[in-house]
Amino acid sequence: MASFMGLFPYNMAGPLNFNHHNNYKYQIGNHRNSALFSCIDHNLTQHMLSCKRQSCSTTTITCSAANKPSPSTEVSSTAKIRSEVLSPFRSVRMFFYLAFIASGALGGLIATTRLIAALANPSRAAEVPEILKGLGIDIGAAAIFAFLYYRENKAKNVQLARLSREENLSNLKLRVDEKKIISVSSLRGVARLVICAGPAPFILESFKLSEPFTQSLLDRGVLVVPFASNGNLPSFEFDEGEEMKELTTKRKRLWQLAPIYVSEWSNWLDEQKKLAGVSPESPVYLSLRMDGRVRGSGVGYPLGMLLSPNYHQQRDVVRSS
Repeated sequence: MASFMGLFPYNMAGPLNFNHHNNYKYQIGNHRNSALFSCIDHNLTQHMLSCKRQSCSTTTITCSAANKPSPSTEVSSTAKIRSEVLSPFRSVRMFFYLAFIASGALGGLIATTRLIAALANPSRAAEVPEILKGLGIDIGAAAIFAFLYYRENKAKNVQLARLSREENLSNLKLRVDEKKIISVSSLRGVARLVICAGPAPFILESFKLSEPFTQSLLDRGVLVVPFASNGNLPSFEFDEGEEMKELTTKRKRLWQLAPIYVSEWSNWLDEQKKLAGVSPESPVYLSLRMDGRVRGSGVGYPLGMLLSPNYHQQRDVVRSS
């Protein structure tokens, strides 16, 4: 039995952890990759054109979604399919667990009837110890596989909840400019999004701290999504001087995205904070992989993680769907 159970590995996924990467000291890496920067700009432009061809909204942009329904909290078929892809043998394991539970329960029922018959017949009293031994084995096996099934089912539900949250995030909308609106999922395979969520002073300070690292962040494919939790996104001031023209253009690209339908963004972020046990007022950040999955999260400013060598060396698996 022990050798058979070894064939069923177990993985558990948890909610986002905002308590990591709370580091305000940064190490600057000197990474130059202008080809990647050009590719990001080109691919983003292609996505914008594609969005326009698909009749995306090109009229007045509404920055509030009080009358717009929030994404459904039910687990979608897409999340279930992704769960099956990530854990392809989970359904098989759960099927065998149920089969073993049923087998143990049936064996226990048969052993119980034999035990009652043996206790009622003094001539069969010698069989009682053997029957009790078999009954104990059946009950123990059923209990063990019931525990394994419970643990596997719990891991499945946690994974589905995480995938559902990531899918809801991918459906949130971003404004690129006054006439272009895209979803977060449109940037999969194009950029690594970093969501900075907090009060206006936090957003403004993040904007200022990012200035010396603009080129490095763009080289890594990073685009920032600032979300003001108090609803008042600060105005970013750019140096329009001739000498700073090139840097200003890059900084505008780095900070060009802005969330719309604020209530949906707020609800999604509040849910993540609640799951992570973080105060609703705490400024947080989330870093997404190139395929749209959440790579990391934490409280405070994200630059320490973004500029670490591990972030640059991390290989993202671009989505295949």
